[in-house]
Amino acid sequence: MPPNHSLRAVIFDLDGVITDTAEYHYQAWQRLADEEGLPFDRAANERCRGVTRRDSLLIVLGDRQETEARQAELMARKQRYYEASLDKIGPDDLLPGVADLLDQLDDANIPYAVASASKNARAVCERLGIAGRLGTLADGHSVARQKPYPDLFRFAAAGLGVPAARCLVVEDAAAGVAAALAAGMAALALGPAERFDELAGGDPFTRRDDLRGITLDELYAAADPASGWRVVENAFDPATQHHMETVFTQGNGRFASRGSFEEGYPGESALTFVHGIWDDMPIAFTTLVNMPHWFHLTVHLDGEEFRLDRGEVLDFRRYVDLHRGLLRRDVLWRAPNGKVIDLQFERFHAYHAEHVGAVRLLATAVSHPCRIDVRAGIDGHVANKDLLHWHLAGQGGEPDRVWLRARTRHTAREVVVAARVAAELPSGEAARPAADACPGFPALALAADLEPGQTLQVDKLVAIATDRDPTRRGASHADDMVARALAEVAETPAYDRLRRDHATAWERVWRRGDVVIEGDDEAQLATRFNLFQLLAAAPQHDDRVSIGAKALSGYGYYGHVFWDTEIFMLPYLIYTYPQTARNMLLYRYHTLGGARRKAAANGYPGAQFAWESAETGDEVTPRWVPHFADPTRLVRIWTGDIQIHITADIAYAVRQYWQITGDDAFMRDYGAEIVLDGARFWAARAEPETGTDGQTVYAIRDVIGPDEYHDHVDNNAFTNYMCRWHLQTALAVYDWLRVEHPTQAAELAGRLALSPGELQQWQNVIQNMHFAYSRDTGLIEQFEGFFEREAVDPELFRTADRSLQVIFGIEGANERQVLKQADVIMLLCLFRDAFDRRTWQTNWDAYMPITDHHFGSSLGPAFHAWAACEVDLPQEAYQHFMLAARADLRNPRGNAGDGIHAASTGGVWQAAVFGFAGLRPTDDGMAVRPRLPRHWRRLAFRYTYRDQNYSVDIRRGEGGGYRIDNIAEK
Repeated sequence: MPPNHSLRAVIFDLDGVITDTAEYHYQAWQRLADEEGLPFDRAANERCRGVTRRDSLLIVLGDRQETEARQAELMARKQRYYEASLDKIGPDDLLPGVADLLDQLDDANIPYAVASASKNARAVCERLGIAGRLGTLADGHSVARQKPYPDLFRFAAAGLGVPAARCLVVEDAAAGVAAALAAGMAALALGPAERFDELAGGDPFTRRDDLRGITLDELYAAADPASGWRVVENAFDPATQHHMETVFTQGNGRFASRGSFEEGYPGESALTFVHGIWDDMPIAFTTLVNMPHWFHLTVHLDGEEFRLDRGEVLDFRRYVDLHRGLLRRDVLWRAPNGKVIDLQFERFHAYHAEHVGAVRLLATAVSHPCRIDVRAGIDGHVANKDLLHWHLAGQGGEPDRVWLRARTRHTAREVVVAARVAAELPSGEAARPAADACPGFPALALAADLEPGQTLQVDKLVAIATDRDPTRRGASHADDMVARALAEVAETPAYDRLRRDHATAWERVWRRGDVVIEGDDEAQLATRFNLFQLLAAAPQHDDRVSIGAKALSGYGYYGHVFWDTEIFMLPYLIYTYPQTARNMLLYRYHTLGGARRKAAANGYPGAQFAWESAETGDEVTPRWVPHFADPTRLVRIWTGDIQIHITADIAYAVRQYWQITGDDAFMRDYGAEIVLDGARFWAARAEPETGTDGQTVYAIRDVIGPDEYHDHVDNNAFTNYMCRWHLQTALAVYDWLRVEHPTQAAELAGRLALSPGELQQWQNVIQNMHFAYSRDTGLIEQFEGFFEREAVDPELFRTADRSLQVIFGIEGANERQVLKQADVIMLLCLFRDAFDRRTWQTNWDAYMPITDHHFGSSLGPAFHAWAACEVDLPQEAYQHFMLAARADLRNPRGNAGDGIHAASTGGVWQAAVFGFAGLRPTDDGMAVRPRLPRHWRRLAFRYTYRDQNYSVDIRRGEGGGYRIDNIAEK
């Protein structure tokens, strides 16, 4: 068996899988139907596959109504006909391929079982001669709830002593496949594809016609049917706890939660963030607030509390299904009292219902009879690490639902979290939860007594309302929020329907937003993971929020929004989900007031956007923070004062959105104001000086460029070029506005006090902006005097085991030729067609070797991958691409526990699409110029250009060439 493989046991259905007793069932039902004068044929019999005897009878009866007694008589008669036929069965009736497969399983020491709804299963297995080979047998006597419920298969897994998550079910009926998937198992479906049509769009499974010729390798593959979509953790390690909490973050564009455990764990960094819920804090001014813990769910086994730091973990498996937005965890746990239980936790943030989250628990007794106590609560006693933000303002409960209201301590933001619990006992009866009114921690509690193999199912549905949501007319805000939360949780469909609709929503997302890579399994999964994390935080319906540097996944940077959003994240959304990109650009429009206040405070007109922005757009970059190595010392943070290129970065995103979407209404009503008021700031910030030739030149001194190892530099090339480009773009936008929308142009000019003299000043700055470019060599100096700084031994770049800023110190790195991330190279990428090949090559050769790729900024590798493609180095590009793609999955910098590297999530897409595929706008539309790594066979994706969807499919052809499709979709 392959190492760490998920397959440890196989569970077979009987009828139609091991033997064709399905034919005997059909003959018995057909005889009964004929005797009763009822229509019945093989098409009707297909619907009887995998369902109970009573359900099969109802299919046979059709519209005919019969009493309970009469139904019992008919079922008994059919059963007599069926049992009479069983005498004919013998070992020769094993279906083709079964005997060989059982031999292979025996040779590999993989146990197997039969799980059938038939109450004659044991007798049939004995006649077939396989009963003695089975690890266990589950039949119609074993459980009350039959397929499509998961109980029968979980009963079989318990009998085998194998975790349900490590079992593969072989089934020939759609109901049986559904039951296997619900049990948390993989499924191999046997039969024609149309038999399983009703399962299309659900959880993945493997299908083949029959078992003839099947090999163990095919079973192993069937046990992992979605390997390109699942990030899997096969063992829990407390040392990587915070890292994996980040990896398993889920969200729906409104709220997101880290992948902490429902029951909790010592030292966890659990949190849930909701976009737009801020509160004041020391040093960093404001932070997104950790919400009341909505997915709390605890389990006690005969009084022993289930937790991974207690008892013994016999098996652990956790994965996120990126395709469906599902987080699942399976644990086989032995309590201190020796009893074993198999637990499955699944949860999701409903992508189609942005206020709703859901949790499901399946608890199966394995070794002993036991009592299971479950408590599902809303924990209001939460903090941002050690900082409290909530006043608890009320709570309430009813038999199946509870709610909690809380208010932030400084900003007076209010939220209400409501929860509803539904549970099914092994008998099929509904459990009755009881409300627990613990102050600040309302909960619903229930209990069940389980025999070995029996399963308790508990579903928890949650709705989160905030005072940012619309209010019903005539209702007080607080009462309205409680009513809205309770109404939403009451009206939300049951778990299975909610899950199906949620998965369908994610299917639609991926239909447009997926990137397909063939020939590289790791790159494929890593790319999808990065896009999933970006989409999980992207606001679908809110234009007053944006994505912070850690998305909604961790405490790093407190949820603050940086240039990362516009330069790294937005391009993916502009090209795939332009409405979401529009929302995020409107956030910048709505925060123009803060940008204007910052400009005014610094003595400039116009809008100077904050380096770190939150709710209002005012600057929230901390000025002093404790030293990372010595907390008794303070470090001055200059980025909020002098890292000013962000204003042009935002204008770049506005221009890019307009260029790709053709959304003239956005530019007319919002974008033009952002661009023009930012230009007013730049024209004032540029300083006129006398050049060496006696002519006026404009300089921008005392700044930080993208490379943050160097501060207080003069004439940073990236900043100066972006300033000039911004002013050029502003003049072009203003000209367009005056021609196409003269009334709006006049109104905006009046509101901004734009004068002809100011516009002329913009032109002066454009024509005379300092930009250190050598026409002889093509070299662009990163900033004045960069090459006069001390060079660094090239060997150190190859051997360093930590950041070069840590090695040299903050001042030492500032004095040397070492880069934290791409600076000039990033400029080349953003304006790739503005520079010739010599300029590209010269600057690649100058700056790539002296960049701290591994321990500098996570923002760098994606742009270096893109740039390497531009200089025809796809293999080198691949190395940089994987550095970016692994930023969180492998945690090379050791800081993934702080949250997702959100810039890298978008940068990975740009490296793949702009770099390897070479997608770029031209005067004739979008063009593709691929340069794929040698081992990639295919790269495919979709994009939207001017309201038209396109599909790009690049395949490697004979002799190293490419077959390229760039097709407009109908």
